Amino acid sequence: MGILSHSIAITLDAVNNLSDALSSVITIVGTRLAGRPADKKHPLGYGRVEYLTASIISILVLYAGITSLIESIKKILHPEKPDYSTVSLLIIFVAVLVKFFLGHYVKKTGEKVHSDNLIASGEDAGHDAILSLSVFLSALLFRFTGLSLESYLGLVISVFILKAGFDLLRDTLSQILGERVDSRLSEEIKAEVSGIDSVLGCYDLLFHNYGPDTYLASTHIEVNENMTAKELDGLMRKIEKQIFQKFNIILSGISIYSRNSENPELSKLQKEVEEIVLSKEHILQMHGFYLQKETDTIEMDLVIAYEEKDRHGLAEAIKHELSEKFPLYHFRITEDYDIS
Repeated sequence: MGILSHSIAITLDAVNNLSDALSSVITIVGTRLAGRPADKKHPLGYGRVEYLTASIISILVLYAGITSLIESIKKILHPEKPDYSTVSLLIIFVAVLVKFFLGHYVKKTGEKVHSDNLIASGEDAGHDAILSLSVFLSALLFRFTGLSLESYLGLVISVFILKAGFDLLRDTLSQILGERVDSRLSEEIKAEVSGIDSVLGCYDLLFHNYGPDTYLASTHIEVNENMTAKELDGLMRKIEKQIFQKFNIILSGISIYSRNSENPELSKLQKEVEEIVLSKEHILQMHGFYLQKETDTIEMDLVIAYEEKDRHGLAEAIKHELSEKFPLYHFRITEDYDIS
């Protein structure tokens, strides 16, 4: 249709649609591959295939955008007069409606099944509908006024295509590198674990992603120092089962922090130490506070913000201040990252 009407805008819109169709095929194939059951070679399944297919889609979109940009510039330098027929306008208008409804449906389906590929495809279809609508409006403008904006519109379409491809590639690469998990999910899990009897706190929750909604996780829990190995074993099994049943997340490791038995003087000391520590900029949390009575050594973990350029220097400065404030104790500080 674009070739017959000598319209670069319609041609580029068709190129964009063709790349989307190919992307949809790759999305469907990728989703099917990602849904394959786990096996001996891939014990955690094939969920990460979606990231690979999303990368391929983004590269195709970028290629389409670059090609469109070059062709648009050529048409601006060497313009051709378009010839829009009533049939071509009708086809474009129907295409706009189809794209709007298809984009909405695909995006909603993607959100329902938590598929980044489907969500991306749905959003892309919505953007395409807007671009096709602009092509339709520019064609109407030419029919009634003789003013042709299609070469410049083709340039705008090219920029939209390039931006969509870049955004998709950036987001996909970020997921492959390992993104921070949604804070709402981590807080819900921490609250769930902390609410279990005998658990005094939940910290250092670390996620490993193996595809959309497929996680392995590990965490630290704080318990009374007098718990036996038998009691700890039962507690950890209970936590693992409860988290898997509620969140479908496998807790592959649970580490232990001991809390000293109730001691008013020690509680007062911990509060004073915490006030000093949390008064420092970029210290987000103190946990794992424990006094080794045999050596008068106090151990603690400090969660340091990523904005802090000298993490070790900050920890050493805090250690020095605490040692001067409480000379009867030795301090051992572990520098933690704000992972969740």
